[in-house]
Amino acid sequence: MVLERHSGRREHQKFADIVNLLREGDVLVMNDSRVIPARLLGRKPESPGRVELLLLEETEAGLWWSMVRPGKRVRPGMRLQFGEAGTGQLVCEVIEKNPEGHILVRWDQPEFFWERLAKIGQIPLPPYIERGEQGASEQDATRYQTVYGRAAGSVAAPTAGLHFTDRILRALEAKGVRLCYVTLHVGAGTFLPVKAESVSGHTMHEERYELGRETAQALNEARASGRRVIAVGTTSMRVLETVAAQTEGSIQPSTGRTRIFIHPPYRFRLVGGLLTNFHLPRSTLLMLVSAFADPGGLAGRELIQSAYAEAIREQYRFFSYGDAMLLY
Repeated sequence: MVLERHSGRREHQKFADIVNLLREGDVLVMNDSRVIPARLLGRKPESPGRVELLLLEETEAGLWWSMVRPGKRVRPGMRLQFGEAGTGQLVCEVIEKNPEGHILVRWDQPEFFWERLAKIGQIPLPPYIERGEQGASEQDATRYQTVYGRAAGSVAAPTAGLHFTDRILRALEAKGVRLCYVTLHVGAGTFLPVKAESVSGHTMHEERYELGRETAQALNEARASGRRVIAVGTTSMRVLETVAAQTEGSIQPSTGRTRIFIHPPYRFRLVGGLLTNFHLPRSTLLMLVSAFADPGGLAGRELIQSAYAEAIREQYRFFSYGDAMLLY
């Protein structure tokens, strides 16, 4: 779906038509984070009970904050093991447990961690994609990654980028569209709905990001010449707006963590176009899209609701493996 924000006009096109929709000189910014096989199925050595671990973030070599299920009986000092002995087993010790129920684990032999994780870990699909006890399939391991992903660290895919193929990217470059990259490692918090009674009461999840020198230069050149900057996905948008908010002058290379929560009304500093999927109700992602539909105003929610209703009538697919919307 193509949505013109100012007029509300909508069109239905194939994704490959994006080559015709973008213009020479546009700067297309994509999140190059790769999804890691962060889901581990194992057990406590002293009992037959199963344990499921979802890796969240590595704080230093061999130390990971993780979600655990079932978590009530998992406590500091306990050891957990994943995989079978002789096949690249991973074993960890629980170091700490925070008030949210997340655990900090230290892995034995951290020098072999990534090699073994690649063999026994599973791609952590969103909870609404049901694969049963077997978990993600071999196809999911390929399809739940963007073709340009390179920086391992996400536990959820930057799904707007899943639509691109190498052929489409080459066609965009041939047209004169400048392809740029940022990195934002997507956390499990991306799935959390807003449960607070007011938007101001919601605590946004924190994610690591990086915007390099080449991308900063492209953004500054686009800003100086009045060319469009188009974010591929809400994750790229969050990086761009985080960095743009840090300075009134030129965009600088930046590495850090962001909790930016974009919701109506929000005045965008840098981005003039957004490619995104269709999102879950009450999600921060849907709020971001609503804000972009009417920058600085409050009418975006109704515009997006109308567009979503039309998408349902036209039998669009929603969520991670679903269809896309281009807003400009």
